[in-house]
Amino acid sequence: MKILVSDPVSVEGVELLQKAYEVDVKTGLPAEELLRIIPEYDALVVRSETKVTKAVLDAAINLKAIGRAGVGVDNIDVSEATKKGIIVLNAPEGNTVAATEHTVAMMLALARNIPQAHASLKNGQWLRSKMMGVEMRGKTLGILGLGRIGSGVAKRAMAMEMNIVAYDPFISEDQAEAMGIKLVELAEIFPVADFITLHLPKTAETKNLLNKETFAKMKPGVRIINCARGGVVNESDLAEAVEQGIVAGAAIDVFEKEPVDFDNPLLKLDKVIVTPHLGASTAEAQVGVAVDVAENIIAVLKGEPISTAVNMAPMQPHVLEVIRPYFELAEKMGCLAINLAEGRINAIDVEYNGEISEVDIKMLTTAVIKGLLNSILTEQVNYVNAPGIAKSRGIKIREVKSKDTANFANLITVTVHTDKKRHVVAGTLFGATEGRIVMIDGDRVDVDPRGWLIVGPHINRPGIIGNVGTVLGNAGINIDNMQVGRTEVVGTNIMVMGVDSDVPAAVMLKINAVDGILGAKLVNFSAV
Repeated sequence: MKILVSDPVSVEGVELLQKAYEVDVKTGLPAEELLRIIPEYDALVVRSETKVTKAVLDAAINLKAIGRAGVGVDNIDVSEATKKGIIVLNAPEGNTVAATEHTVAMMLALARNIPQAHASLKNGQWLRSKMMGVEMRGKTLGILGLGRIGSGVAKRAMAMEMNIVAYDPFISEDQAEAMGIKLVELAEIFPVADFITLHLPKTAETKNLLNKETFAKMKPGVRIINCARGGVVNESDLAEAVEQGIVAGAAIDVFEKEPVDFDNPLLKLDKVIVTPHLGASTAEAQVGVAVDVAENIIAVLKGEPISTAVNMAPMQPHVLEVIRPYFELAEKMGCLAINLAEGRINAIDVEYNGEISEVDIKMLTTAVIKGLLNSILTEQVNYVNAPGIAKSRGIKIREVKSKDTANFANLITVTVHTDKKRHVVAGTLFGATEGRIVMIDGDRVDVDPRGWLIVGPHINRPGIIGNVGTVLGNAGINIDNMQVGRTEVVGTNIMVMGVDSDVPAAVMLKINAVDGILGAKLVNFSAV
């Protein structure tokens, strides 16, 4: 077998591949040259430069695996690769330590004014008295997000004798307790934390999570560290909070727009230290992702199981034929269910009714978990690791199969149980391939799960829907489709409204401020 490495990767990964197979390293290939030679190869290793398009995959008649030496796979047509039975894999853990250590480094540099002291001394100034810092010992660190990196930061902060409080609605209290971390609600962190570090994905719920309003609730002199995602912290509000002395300082590695605009207000403040998205930029991390990908490429070519596939594992053809049309629907049902949920998740039930219950549906359950977790976590969730991630977070998964049906030949029902309440979403196929959401919390609907969706329970009285439409119209957001259904609660309806674009958090606040709206939620199906 032959392997093509078409982007620069660490030599350690290449050498590992060479011990097992014939390897060609050809970087910087023009698109037409890649098309010409790709039929020779059984596996392809890329980073971000090579674009693995449908045309490339059509030409890759012998290709069995594509390995991305990194996390993101935006340069690979994953859906087309899946159709052709090509396994796409990445290296999600190779840079975890690098990102963790960078966060801690930024926190220490912020506490001791290291960049400012360095710059002043290089400029011929001895400003020792002006560079007074603070100790980490005894301070309270608030961690927003307890994934791999957040947990790693907590472990290292404990070694510095810091007190840890954390917010993560998608991890169980038992799991947090096992790590020695006190789990609290987000609002409980603000008044007690001396340092706040973010390790959350950027979603509709987390965009501008830290803003003018939340800064005002924080302990005076708090320090903010963001090495997670740009846009989770409102940059202009942070700059204002620093200038006003509410925030003593900030350490920022990621920005809403990258490369960052050099007129960004954060770049003009001495109390804000910045780095150009260096979280994963270590020699060891680059070696780590290259070695991880090489090991898994070898495993795929040997027919062995792997743990980093971003598309589905192979299954029996007759099973795949039955369940293939449901994969996208299952993922989007998981996405919808988690966006409706309130509180900490304890369990997920997936019930299959009808003919679909007669085959192995484990992969569809995995699709539900994948859609659910990808909506809330920074780490990439795929068909291989989704069950393990759910288990590690203390989320119980239960499958129920029944041949009994009511109004549909086949029906999938997803129930998310939290410590506050449960939410139920049901879906089916119209025709052979058209996925539809047909029930939300017991209320009959007919929803095409695509783009952006606003789900808004409301009091059944005139003017409410019109007022919501006015809010959207004033924001320049077009309503693509809408339906209203009566809920199980007497005197209330549910509005399900499809829109053509994302709805900013400020606009959602205005919608929820409409008199009679009972908690509207925004769902982004385009992220699934």
